Amino acid sequence: MRPLLEVPSAAAPVDGEQVDVEQAEAALVEHYPRLVRLGYLVLPPSLGRNRRVLTAHSLAQRSLPPGRRTTLAAGDGVPLPRRPVGATGAEPGYALVRQRVLRTALQAGLPLRRTAWPRRAQLPPLLPLVWGLRLFPHSGGADELALDQALSALSGPARAAHVLRGLEGLADGEVRRVLSAAGVADPHAALMEADAVAAPYALLASTEFDPCSLQARPPDLLRRRRHAKAALAAVAALLVCGALLGLPGNGWGRDLTSAPLYARNPASEQALEPTALRRVAPAYWKRSPRTDFTAWPTRGDRTDDARLLRRALAVWARPGASVRSSTTPGTPVGPPMGSPQLLYAGEVGTASVVLFYDGLRIVRYAEARNADPARGAALDFARVDGADATSADALIVSRGRRTVRYLTAPWVRGVSVRNLLAPARAARLLHRNRNGVTDALPSPAPAARCRSWPAVEMNAGTSTRLLTDLGELAPARLTSGSPSAPHDVSGRADRESWARTACLLTAVRSRGVRSVNSWPYARQWLPEGNGYAQWLCTRAETWRGPGSRVLAQFQAPSAPATGGVVSPGAVAARAEDSPACGVRDPRVLAGVLWKSRGGRWYVLAAGSQEFASLTTSGGVGGRAQGHLLAVPAQAGDRAQLSGLLADGRRVGALR
Repeated sequence: MRPLLEVPSAAAPVDGEQVDVEQAEAALVEHYPRLVRLGYLVLPPSLGRNRRVLTAHSLAQRSLPPGRRTTLAAGDGVPLPRRPVGATGAEPGYALVRQRVLRTALQAGLPLRRTAWPRRAQLPPLLPLVWGLRLFPHSGGADELALDQALSALSGPARAAHVLRGLEGLADGEVRRVLSAAGVADPHAALMEADAVAAPYALLASTEFDPCSLQARPPDLLRRRRHAKAALAAVAALLVCGALLGLPGNGWGRDLTSAPLYARNPASEQALEPTALRRVAPAYWKRSPRTDFTAWPTRGDRTDDARLLRRALAVWARPGASVRSSTTPGTPVGPPMGSPQLLYAGEVGTASVVLFYDGLRIVRYAEARNADPARGAALDFARVDGADATSADALIVSRGRRTVRYLTAPWVRGVSVRNLLAPARAARLLHRNRNGVTDALPSPAPAARCRSWPAVEMNAGTSTRLLTDLGELAPARLTSGSPSAPHDVSGRADRESWARTACLLTAVRSRGVRSVNSWPYARQWLPEGNGYAQWLCTRAETWRGPGSRVLAQFQAPSAPATGGVVSPGAVAARAEDSPACGVRDPRVLAGVLWKSRGGRWYVLAAGSQEFASLTTSGGVGGRAQGHLLAVPAQAGDRAQLSGLLADGRRVGALR
């Protein structure tokens, strides 16, 4: 297991260094095998071993910068790491070529898109070029094969993070800066994903991953001959079909079951007619048998603007090139399935906004107030099937660069704003207009330093629910308590628990999250009288079902900072699509390597109440009765954690 996450550096950016091309060329020649290995490991395994080898050599050979001098600096104001003299890659020339190899290797793993011109790294390499042979590194053992499979399951930035840690020996802070310089949008998420690889770093130096020590084999000669014959047959068939389609009449015949291309379909055309939109009366929700989006009344000051509604429906059915679109995972983006329900149409801020609901999706259309086509439009899709009274309290009606506005349900009596990072502060009321649209409030956008996390409390009469914006149309509901009986966040204890959890919500942004529950499953007395620590399991459920994320947290004692804002907890373990901390499997086990105030290291672990004993092995050995464990250790130790349940079953830690 890895040590606790280090606090991100707040140091200001430093100026870059000037590097001669001759200096970079010397570093390239000296460290060429290492740079080619770096590119080979970061490239996606889906390319195949032969193409990865050739592409890795091509990226290394094209890593020299143009011109005679260039500036060594991390893009977007992020400085490159300054390493001690004698460390690998301490020379500015090596750091420059390594950065360029890493950047192009990450670009080579991006998918090709029809609307974007492909980058040079995404195309097969022109040089070196090998005809009639396949080149691949020497095969390794079972450990190397397992590592290759583990790396193939990671994203490109996560593979780069693992390789920089193991091959280059960089600390996490340096890895984040190098990844940021290479164009990675979220280096912290890449490091978190790379933690899933448990293989020793020494395997990265194996011949399995050495593209400079190669074997040569011929390709499948029989398959190549068959492909050549098949290509000739396909060309001949294409010529015959073209001649037949060019004949007078309908070519193949007149009695086709399917209609011609671009045929007019009455049902589809009816769905695009503004007068056919389903509208709900203002007081219908009071007698509706369902308390969800179907009971929302039609609101807004432009619900009768047929031109606006027609444009919104037309863009939904046929979005043009100037339309900026976003979709939550698992949401279909096709045209309306019949006449949708109109939830809202009106002006919000500087935009005209229309919200539709078709039983499965919320669709938001936004354009400039003056309907200037040159400024384009925005189209957002969010899946909300299965919504109920606890998940249909509000929608995001408008999103600015740093602000957000909510459209609240008709049964919401009051809205207030609370900073999750300051549990002692009282919530402040948030004004709404007559249509249920709130004033603008800060959006909890991810930042390098999480200083505040605004959330909204929706007072629905009998209950008050806490919601937060995670970058989508439907805000996520926050709850506390055990998986079998979660409850809305209420009381000082729940708010203090969420105060140190809120900043970790960036790990589940834009994933179609429906609700997030935080469960304090254990409380542990720390060695050497360092106070009590709290263990929490945070589970994010999605609208689509799959894709849930589980985070186990370790919250050591921490004094409130200036302004009453507390420090976040540390992630001890994480899992995706795991039943842990859920209704089906309400148990969890996690551990951390922790350093006391006296400077001594310990392996700490905690499980839920189902565990009768805990055991740690590997680099650190120990056993404890009950669901808590504390064993002395050394800095950098890696241990394997398991536990024995009360019914005699042995299970491992969350991963």
